[in-house]
Amino acid sequence: MRVRLPPTLPAVDMVIRARRVVFPTGVDAAALCIHSGRLTAIGPLDAALSADVTVEYGDDVVLLPGLVDSHVHVNEPGRTDWEGFASATRAAAAGGVTALIDMPLNSIPPTVDVAALEVKRRAAATQSTVDVGFWGGAVPGNSASLAPLHEAGVFGFKCFLLDSGVPEFPPLSAVELEVDLRILAGFDGLMLVHAEDPAVIGAAQAAGGPAYRDFLASRPARAEDTAIATAIDAARRSGAQVHILHLSSASALPLIAAARADGVRLTVETCPHYLTLAAGGIPDGATAYKCCPPIRDEANRDLLWQALADGLIDCVVSDHSPSTADLKNTGDFGTAWGGISSLQIGLPAVWTEARRRGHRLAEVVSWMAAGPARVAGVAGKGAIEVGNDADFVVFAPDEEFVVDPGALHHKNPVSPYAGMGLTGVVRETWLRGVPVGDRPHGRLLRRD
Repeated sequence: MRVRLPPTLPAVDMVIRARRVVFPTGVDAAALCIHSGRLTAIGPLDAALSADVTVEYGDDVVLLPGLVDSHVHVNEPGRTDWEGFASATRAAAAGGVTALIDMPLNSIPPTVDVAALEVKRRAAATQSTVDVGFWGGAVPGNSASLAPLHEAGVFGFKCFLLDSGVPEFPPLSAVELEVDLRILAGFDGLMLVHAEDPAVIGAAQAAGGPAYRDFLASRPARAEDTAIATAIDAARRSGAQVHILHLSSASALPLIAAARADGVRLTVETCPHYLTLAAGGIPDGATAYKCCPPIRDEANRDLLWQALADGLIDCVVSDHSPSTADLKNTGDFGTAWGGISSLQIGLPAVWTEARRRGHRLAEVVSWMAAGPARVAGVAGKGAIEVGNDADFVVFAPDEEFVVDPGALHHKNPVSPYAGMGLTGVVRETWLRGVPVGDRPHGRLLRRD
């Protein structure tokens, strides 16, 4: 690509010069002009520019846009011993994430009405290191709260089609899902669906014990496929936007492709653990690997990568779902909490595997920054473009490290990546033109 300054240069209070910058159109050397926290102009690396502050980066790093993680369970208030806004946003910044969207459950109260949303906002307002937005929840009986939550600025709504794991956030039936989708269609809202079918799982063998193969058999791919078909049918009939959360079953990909070809408004995400881990490498009793839907086999993983490359999967997000160590490390896949904490290490985990498979860093950026921002509708984030927030990640793509749980900012640093060698180190994270430090300066985001 070729970068040029505009004929009339806007106000500039900082210039960042970097030899490798990932833009939406490619990688190039550039000088980035920043004023009042926004990117105001982009010019050649050697452009004659003066500013109060000039920062220069060499060939050993690449400047990326700040990542957007649209699937994070912060859990505060109510289960703040599991995670909280202070710890979660520090972990996000350390992992190159400059904006996250908090899920509506695992906190108490869940975000199922405006009053609960305001409780969340008050909890996050003064202690967030990065910018934070919120999803609303769709549960039985709160249909009348969906439009007020939308007006209050949530980015969309999450529902479960089976037991969520916490009693205060019950699932929707197929009928209730369609009723709520028709409400959302009236104001063009987005519904996020945890797609596993309760009848299929109810007919499968019960989860329990230390054997991972038994846990995998208890959450078969058919449960995902059936629930995704239910969500697609409801989206088709209602005309609403539907987003499939944390896709792990590659056998659902033909359903998704066909629905899109038919004009169904459908987007899909997957997660680092489904792209980097495989069932064959999970030891018995290693409940740090437990998540729902589960990590499947290597052939399934290969198909997810192909779907990413083909554009059938829109984005990669963490589904950071922590708990206390005593709930996670039970050694029994039936009783352990189902969730993986990867907010801080998602970028190097995905980059390590993407690089091995021949993908470019720019592709990873499109999956983990631009993609989530586009799906969730987060304005001013996800790309290094004039007018966007000056959110950057200074990334050393060739530097290697070993994951040390003690170095993670997660409140409960239980990780299936512990001891794993990864490639790619986040050296710095910038939020609106300021390096992230110990003083929180994240803002609360609202749907535009």
